[in-house]
Amino acid sequence: MESTATASVFANAPEALGAAGPGGLPVPLEQEVRAIYRRSPLYGQRFALHTEPLQWSCYREIPVLTKQEILDRGHTAFFADYAEIERGFAQKKYEYEHTSGSTARPMTVVMEDGWWNAQLKRAYLAHPQLAHYASRPYRKAVLAPIGCSSNLCPYEDHPFPHRYFDGTVYLNLSSDPFVFAEAEWDRIVLELQALKPEVIEGEPVYLSLLARAVKKRRVSVPSVKTVILTYGKASRQHSRRIAEVFPGAVQVDLYGSTEAGYIFVGDAFADNLRAIDGNAFVELVAWRPELPDVFQINVTTRDREAMPLLRYFTGDIVRRTPAGYRILGRERDLYFSADGRVVSAFEIDAAMPENFACWHWSLVQGSDNRWDFQYVADEAAPAGLDQALAVSLGPDVRVNLFRRKFIQPAASGKFALLKPLAR
Repeated sequence: MESTATASVFANAPEALGAAGPGGLPVPLEQEVRAIYRRSPLYGQRFALHTEPLQWSCYREIPVLTKQEILDRGHTAFFADYAEIERGFAQKKYEYEHTSGSTARPMTVVMEDGWWNAQLKRAYLAHPQLAHYASRPYRKAVLAPIGCSSNLCPYEDHPFPHRYFDGTVYLNLSSDPFVFAEAEWDRIVLELQALKPEVIEGEPVYLSLLARAVKKRRVSVPSVKTVILTYGKASRQHSRRIAEVFPGAVQVDLYGSTEAGYIFVGDAFADNLRAIDGNAFVELVAWRPELPDVFQINVTTRDREAMPLLRYFTGDIVRRTPAGYRILGRERDLYFSADGRVVSAFEIDAAMPENFACWHWSLVQGSDNRWDFQYVADEAAPAGLDQALAVSLGPDVRVNLFRRKFIQPAASGKFALLKPLAR
């Protein structure tokens, strides 16, 4: 039997994990594991759990749950009697949403009434800039892919009052902000001025293009005190363009998913993300032997009745830093250079000279040693940008620059910054 010396590693604060139980597992974690087994028949069908206190060896034998397995089994597999859940939809005891489909086909997610708002409140309480919004009314504007989360994102062309729920207005009526007509941006900016929100939340590319629209119309929205970057991976270029138009607004990075809820929160680009302890246990799994501070993450949700997740593999990679964590991105979006370095959007941002400014960019690998850097900007890139990017990607790499009017998102409405070849 393994001892507590071989305990799994978690991103959660030690006090959130609590003291070890008789078998070695922290008591709150073991209690949650057993509660999940009681709530959903799925887990007992996959792996039988004994009644003795759990040891780490047994915990690690519980199969990791993947999005693909959920899609293959169907969301009904989480429930002993799905007819009861369907009755619950009619009675407003449960609700369902669909994931964006950015990593696979869309997944149906069932959640009990009130769960999303409760975990959102815990996420806000975990960050000092957001905490005071958790206990008082405030106004927020959201600009993100349609069907972006379990919030009530609109699907039809509703007039302004019908896109305003509990202090939040959903600004866009369709995905892909690059194809919004100028009249659409006129409407969005006008609604933003009318609402006077304290908080703007959105996908970073959408918010960068919102900043462009506000700047172009030579208006200001001084009410904005907080910008929440979520739904996708942000570049420093996005962050800087947003900061130029909404000066003084604190930018917060809020990471999560529709199926798991919010998992990490921190200051944007400060490398200080922390796990939201009340929402999930965040297990860190070693990714590569040569990268001891880089991990895959498996999530076990807390206090969730419908579709609880146990050791759910999110597909994202994180780096441990002195101040917390940094989300590197999806595993498929990371590149290994010929000299053995892992390259993420962070390294590409760092390679860009200070005199380069763009609204959005995407770096796409065409062959082993060729990459295309597409960017949307008001001016052409400065000389030397291609060489700087090539150096960040490794020896013998060539980068071609292409200034674009737009960069097309995926079918989900989300954007990818780094697109290496599939391996």
